[in-house]
Amino acid sequence: MKIAVFSPSESERKLVAATEKKFGCELKLIDESLSAENVDQVADCDGVLLKPLGNLDDEIVYKKLADYGIKSIGLRIVGTNTIDFDLAKKYHLTVTNVPVYSPRAIAEMAVTQAMYLNRKIGEFKANMDKGDFTNPDSLISNEIYNKTIGLIGVGHIGSAVAQIFSAMGAKVLAYDVIYNPEVEPYLTYADFDTVLKEADIISLHTPLLKSTENMIGKKQFAEMKNDAILINAARGELVDTAALIEALEKHEIAAAGLDTLAHESSYFFKKVDDAQIPADYKKLAAMPNVIVTPHSAYFTKTSVRNMIEISLRDTIALANGERAHFVVLW
Repeated sequence: MKIAVFSPSESERKLVAATEKKFGCELKLIDESLSAENVDQVADCDGVLLKPLGNLDDEIVYKKLADYGIKSIGLRIVGTNTIDFDLAKKYHLTVTNVPVYSPRAIAEMAVTQAMYLNRKIGEFKANMDKGDFTNPDSLISNEIYNKTIGLIGVGHIGSAVAQIFSAMGAKVLAYDVIYNPEVEPYLTYADFDTVLKEADIISLHTPLLKSTENMIGKKQFAEMKNDAILINAARGELVDTAALIEALEKHEIAAAGLDTLAHESSYFFKKVDDAQIPADYKKLAAMPNVIVTPHSAYFTKTSVRNMIEISLRDTIALANGERAHFVVLW
């Protein structure tokens, strides 16, 4: 059996030999993201594994996948918003994803960014770069056990964040549309507005839906504490970027840690020229009280291995006419 792997990373390439041996299949690596221009390269394949960098909305891609006898689109990621489900359904393509590859990896990044910003390390560094090695009162911070952590979403990742901060002695408030009694030892459930108003650090861990797009905007920033820190290691479009920049510039909040930004696919995961980098990213990255990472919270050895293996296992199962574990569209 041959499976096409589109846009493999360097770390994924290193796993090819071991993965092929473990699953008894051949992996065909295709550098680019799947598109109408390269879909013919899967004519000899039994399945595809994708990590799309943009929307897959060209009907010819779905039609040709079906024409070549491919039964599924295997996403090596959680997010499914790049797939046109109407087209996938039209051509009888099952869509799978990897809903859980390492919650701890992303949780640790969220906590790391929060700790970095809480201790104002970027602002100390900015002063030191100018020869100022003092400890001004404006940069005094507080220990985490004196903080209230606010989580928006406590699924696999949010609950891992809750456990880490709880172990550090922090008070954890959480809002989620789904109640999970198993996480109650680590947090207290509250409504959305209460979390925004009372939390010192607000961390987003919710999927991108029509109902959650720009869920953090001008109104929400006005509700937050002036010394609050916002962390987003979920989806960029959860936050209104223009409103975030305004809130930071007006000191409505103190800092932001961002592993994801709206419209990031045009430059994240790529090497680009300065002209291709958006102005809003440049403005945020220039602020010493902001830290931006290029959607790399997931990027651990455990995660990369699981993303390949879980998506591959489902793709092989479907190609063999068996049931898959993580089906988004059947």
